[in-house]
Amino acid sequence: MIRVTDTIELDESEIEESFVRSSGPGGQNVNKVSSAVQLRFDVRNSPSLPDDVRRRLERLAGKRLTKDGVLVLIAQTHRQQERNRAEAIDRLVELIRAATVKPKPRTATRPTLASKKRRLESKSKRSKVKRARSRPNED
Repeated sequence: MIRVTDTIELDESEIEESFVRSSGPGGQNVNKVSSAVQLRFDVRNSPSLPDDVRRRLERLAGKRLTKDGVLVLIAQTHRQQERNRAEAIDRLVELIRAATVKPKPRTATRPTLASKKRRLESKSKRSKVKRARSRPNED
């Protein structure tokens, strides 16, 4: 079990890992050893995630989410397969933790009278500066 928060734990069977050749460092081994990790996590069908976290995670994932709702993370910065695997899992956990944070509802506010006046004064000053730059009228 992978502990994400106090209430969310992921079963390791929900995560599918495949190892591919990395384009990063590795010297002579880069063409021989499959050290990059491609981690796949089915967000839409995961029983571990509450619905609100699932929706936020889908929004946060962006292009990393397939049409079927599978999150794909690729880690290839390290030479060792195990370190790339740990990095991919850490990135998944951080993404899920970010999705657990509930956004604060926006409260509508109105600009104050003083701020409206300041805005209009700055606009009129800018207008005068621009008018001064133009050619004088031939009146």
